[in-house]
Amino acid sequence: MGISLWQLLIVLLIVLLLFGTKKLRSIGADLGGAVKGFRSSMRDGNDKEESSDSEDMNRDNTNRVIEGEVTSKDKDKA
Repeated sequence: MGISLWQLLIVLLIVLLLFGTKKLRSIGADLGGAVKGFRSSMRDGNDKEESSDSEDMNRDNTNRVIEGEVTSKDKDKA
């Protein structure tokens, strides 16, 4: 009770008549570009994650935070 080859061909013919070959080609190109962009962003995200982990291991204490409190606004007083 599945779809036969003839039924599939008829559906394909109807879709071609409704949208036309140029419209279907542009839709396919847009969809392919979106998938390609998604894959590259996922790959870039994984690369950034791996590089940030290695940078954390190799980082020295140059980015230290020194906590303090301002007691007066005068420059002469220390």
